Amino acid sequence: MSRSGSVPEQRQQASEADATATAFRASEHQHIRYNPLQDEWVLVSAHRMKRPWQGQVEPPLLKTVPRHDPHNPLCPGATRANGEVNPYYDGTFLFDNDFPALQPDAPSPGPSDHPLFKAEAARGVCKVMCFHPWSDVTLPLMSVPEIRTVVDAWASVTEELGAQYPWVQIFENKGAMMGCSNPHPHCQVWASSFLPDIAQREERSQRAYQSQHGEPLLMEYGHQELLRRERLVLTSEHWLVLVPFWAVWPFQTLLLPRRHVRRLPELTPAERDDLACIMKKLLTKYDNLFETSFPYSMGWHGAPTGSEAGANWDHWQLHAHYYPPLLRSATIRKFMVGYEMLAQAQRDLTPEQVRFRSTLVPWVPFSLPFPQRSPVIMTLRTCITQAFLRTQELLSSSLWLFWQSLSSAFWSYKPSLRCLLGTHYHCSTHTTSYHHSGQPLSSLISPCSLSGCRETKDAS
Repeated sequence: MSRSGSVPEQRQQASEADATATAFRASEHQHIRYNPLQDEWVLVSAHRMKRPWQGQVEPPLLKTVPRHDPHNPLCPGATRANGEVNPYYDGTFLFDNDFPALQPDAPSPGPSDHPLFKAEAARGVCKVMCFHPWSDVTLPLMSVPEIRTVVDAWASVTEELGAQYPWVQIFENKGAMMGCSNPHPHCQVWASSFLPDIAQREERSQRAYQSQHGEPLLMEYGHQELLRRERLVLTSEHWLVLVPFWAVWPFQTLLLPRRHVRRLPELTPAERDDLACIMKKLLTKYDNLFETSFPYSMGWHGAPTGSEAGANWDHWQLHAHYYPPLLRSATIRKFMVGYEMLAQAQRDLTPEQVRFRSTLVPWVPFSLPFPQRSPVIMTLRTCITQAFLRTQELLSSSLWLFWQSLSSAFWSYKPSLRCLLGTHYHCSTHTTSYHHSGQPLSSLISPCSLSGCRETKDAS
């Protein structure tokens, strides 16, 4: 036997030495990241993006949505399943869900005869909120004043239902890929007599962090992301949009107010104006990423309400989660199966790579009739984008920050070139056909037409 140990031991020592000698790069080497907000881990395996895709490819989205369908139960004047007729609304429209998951007068389960079979009462209300009277628009295609109306409606319903229930969950499922069966722009509001699991985890995590560090978890996190600027997608006077360090879904984002805000009703008029602006810009970037009406599930999380609304919830910070399923293209999605269901979450793209791709995507809707459709322009745009992505892989972290500053200045002072190279057109190879006709072009192009609402900037 060798003095330095057995052959297997020598191999193990050599393997450990090689691993130590190899410089870690997040874009090349797998690792796990901690989510302090929900107390869970995610496996990041960026090298898997190099493998050829042989999995499921979703059918291309080929659908022209009529502006008004009298048989669509969400349209103005339509008759719903319960026989009620919708008013001819011209803004938002809130009504009780005809098939609610929660009801206010449900009976309570009886006492359990064994600790392994525990059930408790669950009561609440479920509502549907239509964003707009037209079925052929989505939030990114609405004007900023129209989105501001939605924000106000969210705040109002939170205040109304929060007076009775401890948790008010606002969420939007956009696209058939996320289970949305009706293309009319809408969201849902579920108010419950209990605190759901994810809300409980966020409550415990934020309370523990405040107790240990003396400040709200998400306030400190937003501050740190502003300093590091590795995952910022958009910044404005009152809001931040970033790809979380612990993101699970490929193009997941987190929307945070800069000020300490616990719930939606606490937002000032200026913050609501700015929220409408940054939402329009973020969601337009989503659509432009793969030149499709980008599917996602999103929702707001704020401090609990109900009878304990007056308690000390200063450890909470209002925030919105965006969870889009698309991975490589408009037809290739991320599946949460296998390892994700049985072990823990896993992702391929790093959040830093996603953030960089997002900053290259313009905010002008790709479906607008811009003339840049020639193959030459398309090829040039692709080459420049690929060169930027390759540069990110090659440069060290310090040089990369310097490169980001140069690229940010370049795009800021060359808006015409950015428009030329951006995804502002219908690509003939795509079959997406979501058209927004009739609305003035100016309301689509201008992201911040409200007085007092400052235009957001890409966080490069």
